[in-house]
Amino acid sequence: MFYFHTMALKFIRIHNTEAGFIEAGETEYLQRIRRFIPVEVLTISAQKKWSKLPTEQLKLEEGKKLLSSIQSNDFVVLLDEKGKQYTSLQFAEFVENKMAFGGGNLVFIVGGAFGFSQEVYARANAKLSLSKLTTSHQLVRLFFLEQLYRAFTIMHNHPYHNE
Repeated sequence: MFYFHTMALKFIRIHNTEAGFIEAGETEYLQRIRRFIPVEVLTISAQKKWSKLPTEQLKLEEGKKLLSSIQSNDFVVLLDEKGKQYTSLQFAEFVENKMAFGGGNLVFIVGGAFGFSQEVYARANAKLSLSKLTTSHQLVRLFFLEQLYRAFTIMHNHPYHNE
């Protein structure tokens, strides 16, 4: 077992999903990840009035709520199409290295359909891209959680990952 000091893992997402298969998949992978480490999940819910806002204003409102959910000593990773891409082994090493330093939380954020505000980008410590393909932000959540689970199985020499 790895010792991760007091650092915790947080997963923040914009909006609940209406797709039952995504919700079921998220629940499954969160249960699996929690065998290795506690995970706090936060959902930033949109207010009804936001649906009528221009895109930049919508991102600004979502960004304010996101930023209020983050502590000053958190290491924040945005899931973003322009982020760095890793192999599964490299991603496991990234997670392990960040968690080994302790301090704040390791926070992964999946934004809404239009991405993040400039204020959220400015606060981020890193950006992670799961693919060069454009993917629904809801599907990204499920894909990411599977990769996070895979990372923990790699760190713990669990046979889930085949190389």
